[in-house]
Amino acid sequence: MAFGISRDQLNDWKKKMEKGEIAFLTHYWLDDRFPGCKTVTKAGCNDLSKLIEWGKHYGLKPEWIHQRKNGYPHFDLLGERQKEILRSEGLDDHIW
Repeated sequence: MAFGISRDQLNDWKKKMEKGEIAFLTHYWLDDRFPGCKTVTKAGCNDLSKLIEWGKHYGLKPEWIHQRKNGYPHFDLLGERQKEILRSEGLDDHIW
C-alpha cells in the first residue's frame, strides 16, 4: 500500500519522465513481502533505453522494470540498495 505523496508530486514525477528525464518518486509503502522496508523509490523514465542504461550503472536488470499499460516504466528501489542509489544521485532528501 502506497501513501505519503501528493497529487502534485506524482504529476511532477510523470512530467519529468515524459520529458525523457530519470525521475524519482519516494513514498511510504508497506508490503508484507518486504519486512523492514517502509519506503520505496520509483526511478523511471519514458525513454526505455535511457532507463535501462541508467539501471545498468547500478546493477539493475532490465527485467526488473515495471512496465504498465499506462506507461511510466520504472524500477522500484528498496532497502539498503535504495539508500545507496539515492545517495549516489545526490537525493539525500528522499531518504527517510
